[in-house]
Amino acid sequence: FGRVAKPSGGRPPLPTRLMVGLHYLKALYDESDESVVAKWVENPYWQYFCGETVFQHELPCHPTSLVKWRKQVGTEGIEQLLGQVIRSAMDMAMLKPREIERVNVDTTVQEKAVAFPTDARLYQQARKTLVRAARKRNIKLRQSYVRVGKYAFFKQSRYRAASQLKRAKKYSRKLRTYLGRVIRDIERKLPQPDAQMAMLLERAKQIKQQQRSDSNKLYSMHAPEVECIAKGKVNKRYEFGCKVVLVTTSLSNWIVGTLAVHGNPYDGATLSDAVEQTHRLTGTTPQQAAVDKGFRGCKYHPPAVQVLVAGTRKFKGVLKRLVKRRSAIEPVIGHLKQDHALKRNYLQGSSGDCINALLAACGFNLRKLYRGLLMCSS
Repeated sequence: FGRVAKPSGGRPPLPTRLMVGLHYLKALYDESDESVVAKWVENPYWQYFCGETVFQHELPCHPTSLVKWRKQVGTEGIEQLLGQVIRSAMDMAMLKPREIERVNVDTTVQEKAVAFPTDARLYQQARKTLVRAARKRNIKLRQSYVRVGKYAFFKQSRYRAASQLKRAKKYSRKLRTYLGRVIRDIERKLPQPDAQMAMLLERAKQIKQQQRSDSNKLYSMHAPEVECIAKGKVNKRYEFGCKVVLVTTSLSNWIVGTLAVHGNPYDGATLSDAVEQTHRLTGTTPQQAAVDKGFRGCKYHPPAVQVLVAGTRKFKGVLKRLVKRRSAIEPVIGHLKQDHALKRNYLQGSSGDCINALLAACGFNLRKLYRGLLMCSS
């Protein structure tokens, strides 16, 4: 991180070891930026881990410094953190290079921190966002619909919950009308909007015009990268976020690759990129990959990897054991979601999706590394 830590005038940058250590602790214990900084002051072990030699009584930095540092290093920098954890496990002989030759690959959905996008809620949020932006620019609107919009949204929600669909649809149309009036009012009074206002107007128009059968719909005003993904789950028909590809070792379940992909691609189309990332992080290319039926289609498979698709044909001997071992990746996904913030992503933008997935993998591997050290010491 020399290019990031290099001073370029102004306040000197914070120590790299401090920022890397805080992000490792954040990933390991599933903390927010605010809580990891607050707990750092109380914990001498955390301070020593981050390079301090004397106990500190003040915050190491403002929580927003973590946000700025993540933006500076980008996805490539956070990927280096995951690579360093994997290399540490290999140096301590907890992960052997031969284990990386046989991997399990699967995909899951990393949900974004957005409300469930019903039409009425999108109309209401788009109108509120435009009204707030207009007030910041001292634009006096003919009517803001703050009171009647809130009333219409409540009525629509209650009628929908009571299965009175005609009445609910009536109030949805009202909310859509209110949004259209605010859009036209702003365009009349601000013929040449600035870049941010033009972006908000474009998103609001898309929300107003999109229909149920349209593709590439907008599901959030503040997170346009959110996609609707149907995984066929009984308890959750649709999930809103992005797809994440995970690569774990077949024998010991170390995460050796995690990749957030946008555009809701076919699972098999993500396999080549996942294998390439594993080679980039570990220096070893997997020879055999056990996958589920979502990865069917040999034209997407990398030629250097033997892809074993479970449930498509009968396997014998060693291959049969490898395919049966494929399901070991499922509890890894569960732990990532429950213990390491993969369930709901609060980081902004498409880069935030990639960074959150990489940090979750760092936390999972660090926990395995920590348990291994405890067992060795005992």
